[in-house]
Amino acid sequence: MAKKTYDVEDIKVLKDLEAIRKRPSMYIGSTGHRGLHHLIYEVVDNSIDEAMAGACSKIMMAVHKDNSVTVIDDGRGIPVKKMKKFKKPAVEVILTTLHSGGKFSEDVYKVSGGLHGVGLSVVNALSSKLMAEIRRDGHVFRQEYSRGKPITKLTKYGSSKKHGTLIRFWPDPEIFEDINYKSETVLKYLKEMAYLNKGLKIIYEDQRHKPPIVEEYKYKGGIVDFVKDLVSKKDSLHKGVMYFKSSIDTNQVEVAMKYTTGYSENLYSFANNIHTHEGGTHESGFKKALTRVINDYARNKGILKDKDENLTGEDIREGLVAILSVKLREPQFEGQTKTKLGNSEMMGIVESIVNTKLSEYLEEHPAHSKAILNKTINAARARDAAKKARELTRKRGLLQSSTLPGKLADCTINDPSISEIFLVEGDSAGGSCKQARDRQFQAILPLRGKILNVEKSRELKVLSSNEIQAIITALGTGIKDELNIKNARYHKAIILCDGDVDGSHIRTLLLTFFYRYMRELIEAGYVYIAQPPLYLVKKRKKSHYVYSDEELQQLLSRIEKKGITIQRYKGLGEMNPEQLWETTMDPGKRVILRVGIEDAISADETFSTLMGSQVEPRKEFIQKRAKDVRFLDI
Repeated sequence: MAKKTYDVEDIKVLKDLEAIRKRPSMYIGSTGHRGLHHLIYEVVDNSIDEAMAGACSKIMMAVHKDNSVTVIDDGRGIPVKKMKKFKKPAVEVILTTLHSGGKFSEDVYKVSGGLHGVGLSVVNALSSKLMAEIRRDGHVFRQEYSRGKPITKLTKYGSSKKHGTLIRFWPDPEIFEDINYKSETVLKYLKEMAYLNKGLKIIYEDQRHKPPIVEEYKYKGGIVDFVKDLVSKKDSLHKGVMYFKSSIDTNQVEVAMKYTTGYSENLYSFANNIHTHEGGTHESGFKKALTRVINDYARNKGILKDKDENLTGEDIREGLVAILSVKLREPQFEGQTKTKLGNSEMMGIVESIVNTKLSEYLEEHPAHSKAILNKTINAARARDAAKKARELTRKRGLLQSSTLPGKLADCTINDPSISEIFLVEGDSAGGSCKQARDRQFQAILPLRGKILNVEKSRELKVLSSNEIQAIITALGTGIKDELNIKNARYHKAIILCDGDVDGSHIRTLLLTFFYRYMRELIEAGYVYIAQPPLYLVKKRKKSHYVYSDEELQQLLSRIEKKGITIQRYKGLGEMNPEQLWETTMDPGKRVILRVGIEDAISADETFSTLMGSQVEPRKEFIQKRAKDVRFLDI
């Protein structure tokens, strides 16, 4: 357990404050949407660390009308006594000095999120104003800052029996492109934190709305409830959630998992509450143990014979939804986004614990074990069939970039970095796009009808689809574990569909395919959605292309309505090649949306909801968002 006290002697300073304001992206990733929300995460993470130390049970957060943010916890409170070395109060040192704080003292925090020690000082530096209010030692203390510098002295201005820290900050508009926080983004993060910290109450209030948006999260089941939430829109293979928790020395491992009847694998790993998107040693240990335990169980029960090959990890993880959460003293993060755990000892620790606990579970739940084994064996058979299908299609040249589909109108330039391909709904629109394009760098692949819903189909059926074969071949990268992004023939794959219900459905089917089979293309920023105009507004000899209902209303409010005609484009075929080029394909004028995956968990949930087998979640999703629909053609 961490020390019950947290005082001035526990603060250690590793490095003086650098010019954070000059290079903010080095510390928070960007000065856009991502970096703005990172400020919230840094402040809340300090409160979460208090919760992990057993010193905090409630966190309250509010976004005010002026986009300032308040975070309050009932932890021990930041120390306020003067540090002799710096001749400043400890709270001022923490808020104005990089790499300072109790996280560098093992007695104060046995584990903490990140151990970077840059949190509050970075938030302070990038805020036009920040106020810290601390309740501890029977008093209330307050100090204010502006752009990283104290503008008041630490003042004792009242007595209080309570303890905890309040931080209110105003993000600096000189730094950030936009200071408007998105409630949906913040709530996803807070909900995740509540799941990962069993019993912690987190309250959120957005005061910019009337009435304010208020949400409260508290999960007695912790990550068990997390898994229940993730599988709520999927069909379960067995009852209950497999759960176990154990420790080796100071390293704690917690696992919750459940199998579904689906085909996709959903494993989410965390280290000290940080989502390790890129995996790491803890995830490798989990996968190794899972594969070994299932195979050993199958052989011990005689389901796998001596002549049979072992089930692969891919077979065993088909349909699995799992949360792996580890807590360790000094995490080492690697990878491009510093979200890959690198501590070598964690592989063996996780493997050992999962080996023991999962083996016990399978023996104690024979009905669940039988269902899981049947699922994995069927997955192995399907994988073998899909492998043969891949080999067959490869022999026929269907998966090789050297043999392109006949209906592809390719570009003449061989440089992928400046080449783009339009995936166009329908042969008619494809013909118009072929006439409209710039042949040097724009390729056109017409798609006939709606492609297969890969969310409900195994790989064998997916590979048998002519339209999907054409996409795979044209893009040249391969799919899933065989995907090699270096072989991409285009660095822009642009989905171009009609602006009606069928067009929206086709767009979703294509995005589902990319997410499940070519996710690396999305992560690399190669997938885009074209934005053809919805309306053509003519007044005398002037024409205005309009891309949304809101834009139409704004235009109509600016111009005289007499003598105007409004044409609503229901399909791409209603535009001639010149109009298609001018509005949708000309890089100098068009608007295209890059598809990204900010949150893999919510992305998976959305695709499962929209494209999965359960009708009720899809109905709820549509009803909840109906008011936000821009247009609906029936």
